[in-house]
Amino acid sequence: MKAGTAATGIKPRVDAQTLMINEIFYSIQGESTHAGKPCVFVRLTYCNLRCVYCDTAYAFYEGSPMALCDVLKKVASYHCSLVEITGGEPLLQPAVLSLMKQLCDQGYQVLLETSGSRSVRRVDPRVIKIMDIKCPSSAMAHKNFPGNLDYLLPHDEVKFVLGDRRDYEWAKAFIRTHGLHQKVHAILFSPVFEWLAPATLANWMLEDHLQKQFPNVRLQLQLHKYIWSPDQRGV
Repeated sequence: MKAGTAATGIKPRVDAQTLMINEIFYSIQGESTHAGKPCVFVRLTYCNLRCVYCDTAYAFYEGSPMALCDVLKKVASYHCSLVEITGGEPLLQPAVLSLMKQLCDQGYQVLLETSGSRSVRRVDPRVIKIMDIKCPSSAMAHKNFPGNLDYLLPHDEVKFVLGDRRDYEWAKAFIRTHGLHQKVHAILFSPVFEWLAPATLANWMLEDHLQKQFPNVRLQLQLHKYIWSPDQRGV
């Protein structure tokens, strides 16, 4: 999708039936417990965070206004029942709440990938939230919104993107302190691509017998970065 007025960094006026869309595409889900499944991705423009390892900085400003009805038509054109709403940070745009509700009403299985820095209280309970808890190496851990932990449901997932051993130890302590392993379906440990070797993280988890402590924790790789070029968009 070509950059629209958002590429200037100036937010155009949008209403309750319009979203700033960075891209909509059909690919293989690369993350979460749904990894490997065909999925339609709706990537929204704007983000309030600046993680040092961000791989989608192009979504900070690039995008074009799109009516909700046109978003729904585009999603339907792919004939796929799994849809992920992502960004940027999708919850910066209030109209996304209506989009997710309408998708659920139409029978789609809807995933929401969110940084956890914005309240998820009003997200339709049918949506599977995949909440990214920011670790110290992101330089954005101070943006985590603890109140969101109260709105996690048993089908939801949380993700820790780990850049080093400090992040790993921090994530374990966070899970234990907040009892996350008792609240959600899955806890995802994802190494920062080309920062932390997957084998290193795997060895830490094995040495700690981490699943004995947290039975629903798992190692996650970003499959799309191994299937296609790590910098390729629309996959």
